[in-house]
Amino acid sequence: MLSILTINVQAAALARARNLLTWLLQRDDHVVILTETSNGPGTRHLLAGLRAAGMSITHQPSPDGDRGCAIASRTPTRPAPGFTTGISLPGRAPTVTLDTEPAVTILGLYVPSSDRTPAKLAKKRTFLTTATDALTQLSADDRAHLVVGGDYNVISRDHQPRYPGFRTFEYEFLDALTALGLSDVHGTLHPGVQAHSWIGRAGNGYRFDYLHAGPGLLPHLTAAAYLNQPRLEGFTDHWAHSADIDIRSAGGRGAGIGTGTGTGTGTGTGRTKASPTSRTSS
Repeated sequence: MLSILTINVQAAALARARNLLTWLLQRDDHVVILTETSNGPGTRHLLAGLRAAGMSITHQPSPDGDRGCAIASRTPTRPAPGFTTGISLPGRAPTVTLDTEPAVTILGLYVPSSDRTPAKLAKKRTFLTTATDALTQLSADDRAHLVVGGDYNVISRDHQPRYPGFRTFEYEFLDALTALGLSDVHGTLHPGVQAHSWIGRAGNGYRFDYLHAGPGLLPHLTAAAYLNQPRLEGFTDHWAHSADIDIRSAGGRGAGIGTGTGTGTGTGTGRTKASPTSRTSS
């Protein structure tokens, strides 16, 4: 079983980072996508702690202090050249290929926020456009075993509640993922269930955090959940989002992947830690 988690770490200060690291290590996921990373001590502590626990880290700090994205993996990885060619802010789009059978590529995304100032709106539009272009240029075979995940900072056209102010190009990003054969894992396993992953100042819920899987993986999804514990505990202001994929079924055998455990519910607070033999460190 391949377990994947995405969580916005809210540019964690050091105290929050210590608590969040403890929670992440207790979960023991194979792959963790960390969004809204920073160049500060909290992010450095998180990444160092995950590395010390045997996880490989893929992270490109921004020289100008821009927020970014990182991927931590217990499963051995190799570079995934060509998957993010042309993306405007590469520090927000790390990618790795897992040493599994079939090989699964992970693309993490931290899309710029929905600030309505012209410069920041242009930054978001350019990032989404170039990310869509990069995914479009991939072959169908490359997309078949691709997982895209992170904080997209967009909502779907049928999001509940409905919110004014989102632009056409923001809705079009999720449309493009669907058109490219990349399916929303939570929507696949829990059709009709409106999840939220962030609460605005007025107390309204938004679903900003997602995991999408290619058609070669979609039939082998076994669980998807939004986890409120890190938000309730004050580690971050987002729900985490998790998914489990039966990689043995997808490829006939696992490479560094054991049976693992997971929950099939749409919401939750955590997972049962798998046995030590079900995780392979790089």
